[in-house]
Amino acid sequence: MKSTETLIHARWVIPVAPRGTVLENHSLAIDEGRITAILPDNEARQTFRAQRTVELAHHALIPGLVNAHTHAAMNLLRGVADDLPLMDWLQNHIWPAEQKWVNEQFVHDGTQLAIAEMLRSGTTCFNDMYFYPEATARVAAGAGMRVCAGMILIDFPTGYADNPDEYLAKGLALHDEYRHHPLVHFSFAPHAPYTVSDQPLSRIQVLAAELDLPIHMHVHETAGEITDSLRGCGQRPLQRLQQLGLVSPSLVAVHMTQADDQDRRQLADGGASVVHCPESNLKLASGFCEVQKLLDAGINVALGTDGAASNNDLDMLGEMRNAALLGKAVHGDASALPAADVLQMATLNGARALGLADAIGSLQPGKWADITAVDMGCLETQPLYDPVSQLVYAAGREQVSDVWVAGQHLLRKRELTQMDLPEIAQRTVDWQQRIAASDRHQ
Repeated sequence: MKSTETLIHARWVIPVAPRGTVLENHSLAIDEGRITAILPDNEARQTFRAQRTVELAHHALIPGLVNAHTHAAMNLLRGVADDLPLMDWLQNHIWPAEQKWVNEQFVHDGTQLAIAEMLRSGTTCFNDMYFYPEATARVAAGAGMRVCAGMILIDFPTGYADNPDEYLAKGLALHDEYRHHPLVHFSFAPHAPYTVSDQPLSRIQVLAAELDLPIHMHVHETAGEITDSLRGCGQRPLQRLQQLGLVSPSLVAVHMTQADDQDRRQLADGGASVVHCPESNLKLASGFCEVQKLLDAGINVALGTDGAASNNDLDMLGEMRNAALLGKAVHGDASALPAADVLQMATLNGARALGLADAIGSLQPGKWADITAVDMGCLETQPLYDPVSQLVYAAGREQVSDVWVAGQHLLRKRELTQMDLPEIAQRTVDWQQRIAASDRHQ
């Protein structure tokens, strides 16, 4: 018999690639953090002698979910300013709160809270955009979580940096520090076309090409963004990015609720990706992303939650369900965004957007063992005829029982193995009391 570190026996294995595949009564072998074999259960028991065996008789194994757009530390601002339109929410509430409270400790504690929530929801990789990415990278590495940390860039000064040159210098130094870390990846993260001017965007275009890194950016989030851009420079934001050379396979355009035929052609021709954030778009009334039209145009579409301050959770299972339902209504076709496509958006498409599709996003031998187990034996997911449909339309995050990242068992029977949940909860309460007390005295 062959030796392996871990053998997981599951009722179903849903590898995502090939699309729609469901392997019944199959097992995964894991060694040195990677998947080494996927084979029928009875064959696995005869082939492998494992140091650790996990029996999941009622579970579906899926690739770890990829949250392709987050502001993780904003978990500490969850519920601070609900029920407001985007620019009022940002300019009059979120940005002033960030100016007052955001420092490295805030980002450390908020990111810990976010990672704990994401792991308990089945997410194994998140693509982040926020200040103090040093803290985000450090917390993720310590928790064993996979992260694509954004090297934030914005024209105006903040507590983190005074000008675009300082933002970029700090980001590049951080990238060099973690260059060889297996879990910490990077993107350039210019906030949005309306907050970053041409010169720094042009510099990012050159650096992204040199370093082969994604460019993670809010693009066409609201109708007002389009109107302001046309008034200010006579171009739609995406057209401006196109002229600057940013519409390329590196671009990860978040939201895209305002996309016309020309925008879709530009994105498709450039090989760019879009990240759909349905719940945040709905809550802020930002508009509707026409996802099926993007997919029909050949554009890679991933899925993200946005930050908990505008969602108000980091639940990718919930995001899948809402993406599927909303996509049908927006397209006027009940066959739009079928469950298999939405699961792929939440896994492999997210990995593609981040340049990580060779390493994660599907369950295949040779890829990292980033795996989520969902208990499908619960009353809420019975009877079960199609595991993929049931995952998207019926399963809840409380059914996520186990999570592995690079073969490390980070969630075991709903218990976090590498994080101190009571300590995280206490720090969160401390921040809530501080922020609430400050608001009362204003």
